[in-house]
Amino acid sequence: MTPTQLRAFAAIVRLGSVKKAAADLGVSEAAVSAHVGQLRKELGDKLFTPTSAGLAFTPGGLRLASRSAELLGLQDRTVLEVSRASSGRRFLRVAASSLFAEYAAPGLLELFAGRAKDLDVELGVHSPREFGEMLLTRAADVAIGPQPPGLHEAISHQPFLNFQVALVVGAQHPLCDLKPAPAQLREQTWLLGPSAIGRIGVVPGMLRRLRVPEPNQQIFQSHSAALEEVKRGKGVTLALAFAVGQDIARGDLVRLNHHVAPGQGTWSVMSLTGAGAVPEAAELSRFVSTPRAAQAMLRGAGVTAGRFRPSIHVTLWS
Repeated sequence: MTPTQLRAFAAIVRLGSVKKAAADLGVSEAAVSAHVGQLRKELGDKLFTPTSAGLAFTPGGLRLASRSAELLGLQDRTVLEVSRASSGRRFLRVAASSLFAEYAAPGLLELFAGRAKDLDVELGVHSPREFGEMLLTRAADVAIGPQPPGLHEAISHQPFLNFQVALVVGAQHPLCDLKPAPAQLREQTWLLGPSAIGRIGVVPGMLRRLRVPEPNQQIFQSHSAALEEVKRGKGVTLALAFAVGQDIARGDLVRLNHHVAPGQGTWSVMSLTGAGAVPEAAELSRFVSTPRAAQAMLRGAGVTAGRFRPSIHVTLWS
């Protein structure tokens, strides 16, 4: 059983067909079928059969699907560790929700990585619903953000920071001097960051409670970009209270009093336990709950990427 065979099978599971797997891997369908045939022969299992509704996996095929993703993730992790071991460096991959990554991660990871000169940190922005699978398949060593439901028992989860989300508008917006009712809020143009996408987290939760129509929601690539438009009076937004405190104090933004309960959120840190535990992930999990870490996360937008020592690599996934 080789990594190439496992990658072919994992692509079939992910995409639902041999043809799509071949296109994704950049090989012929015959090559993918040959890899599957070798797996079937070695394991003594058909793994899956084609049906009119798609592929039907055997119990053994479902088990291999889970194991293949885990093994391939472990292989990638091992390659990284070995390549960095020759230069005496360690490596930590952090998966974070968009809100945490934009506002709290820069200060936290600068401080954490700066404590160990041999540590490189890669920060990737992901939906919280992907956290469990990424940890189990070793695609990430630690995940930070809203805790998704139904985490596997092999994943530890520790809440470490409570925060509040505020409803804000620009200083010239018509709602500034009002206490708008939910019906008035639903009629507004909502300028939102990527945390509004999906169903996990305080921002999607508030949008559902307010029943804001999707046509009234405009999603920007970053929360900061949405805020800049809000400052120009183009609409309303939901923002981290600690991140917009100075804007409110300067009068660039106004926090609305409204009839809906304020949004309260919690960030958690998640990582594998037991044999799958990564020492650097466990170290970060302990560090996030310290007063120094909290102070670093609450400094607002954090610091620019050029100030990181050692550097932190950011990977964005669509």
